[in-house]
Amino acid sequence: MKTSGNTILVSGGGSGIGLALAQRWHDAGNVVIVTGRNTAKLETAIVGRANMHAIALDVTDPAAIAAFATDVVAQFPALNILVNNAGIMATEDASTRRDLAHAEATVITNILGPIRLTDALVDHLAAQSDAAIVNVTSGLAFVPLPKAPTYSATKAAMHSYSVALRIQLAGKVDVIELAPPAVRTDLTPGQSTREGYMPLDDFADEVMALFAGDPTPEEILVRNVLPLRNAEANGNVPAVLGMLANL
Repeated sequence: MKTSGNTILVSGGGSGIGLALAQRWHDAGNVVIVTGRNTAKLETAIVGRANMHAIALDVTDPAAIAAFATDVVAQFPALNILVNNAGIMATEDASTRRDLAHAEATVITNILGPIRLTDALVDHLAAQSDAAIVNVTSGLAFVPLPKAPTYSATKAAMHSYSVALRIQLAGKVDVIELAPPAVRTDLTPGQSTREGYMPLDDFADEVMALFAGDPTPEEILVRNVLPLRNAEANGNVPAVLGMLANL
């Protein structure tokens, strides 16, 4: 993946990891489009940044995705990179019957959203030079956080989807998986200041260095996520799972 000269679309680009990476890509000389549901956050993200653009999009709405894809390609015909970053997370008690509204919303946002957005743009991307799809998953794709079973399952699904998509798009579009560790963002209440979580700027800086690799790795893995990513290969899943269960 080129580090500059791209036109990059970042879903969920108004805050957190999406915002940090979007602004760094813009600083590196890329045209960047950020999307999300919070228009105010999107507008704040692009203040003072020429060639950085904000377009509202609700990735839970299939019709909105289809309309958005048509419009964004018309406005930005050089679009060559899609970053599927939008996602939600919540803890849940699955040990007893409960309201599944948030679990269902998590599946729609974290799995169907990126699949639908990818589908809407894949033909356009396949016709571009240096095209790439970046799917943001999680270290929890490899060892689940017991108190967030649905979130962990959606990220495991997106890991599997990325592996399969990489094979299908070989030679046309690079498929890159970015699996963050626990990072200080506002994804969940109190997370932005939680002890032991990776500072957002440190994470984003390390990610950008990894993207600059030649060739770009198929999986972007900062050092903090390696204990999760390599747990199965190292035979450490029970220990890591036990650690996560006590969080």
